[in-house]
Amino acid sequence: MKTFIALLRAVNVAGTGKLPMDVLRSMCEQTGFANVRTYIQSGNVVFDTAMPASAVQRELAARLQDYCGKPVGVILRDGEQMRSVLARNPFPHADPAKVAVLFLDAAPAPDAVQAAKGQTDEEVVTGDLEVFIHYPSGMGRSKLRLPAATVGTARNLNTVARLASMALGGK
Repeated sequence: MKTFIALLRAVNVAGTGKLPMDVLRSMCEQTGFANVRTYIQSGNVVFDTAMPASAVQRELAARLQDYCGKPVGVILRDGEQMRSVLARNPFPHADPAKVAVLFLDAAPAPDAVQAAKGQTDEEVVTGDLEVFIHYPSGMGRSKLRLPAATVGTARNLNTVARLASMALGGK
């Protein structure tokens, strides 16, 4: 069995994609996933399964589409990958609540930083399968738009750390 973290795109954010976490847990359990637990209301679920990552992603995406009536992006990581994201944070001295990680299924485009629109004081750095964004003035005030955000899903570093801990055996 392997422990995965599924990060869902655009659920329970600004009134879009309403998905209660008890429904998500039940959906995962019905898929055969074990030790299913969610974290906050923004579509984070940690579970164990013997299924390969590609099958997990396909199955969960299909069930979510059936429930929501539209495609829901599913980004998968494991605990070690999340720990690696934390270790590679290019903004180690920034408030973790003001650093977001935009998780992607593929490497960011080479021009991901240059393609940003509305950038003021935000700092943007690409990673392996993610984009790190420091919002010194806060995420809520930012007008930053990244093309990669249309296919990825973002979590702040506090959430990333909590999910890594959950996947690696923490409570």
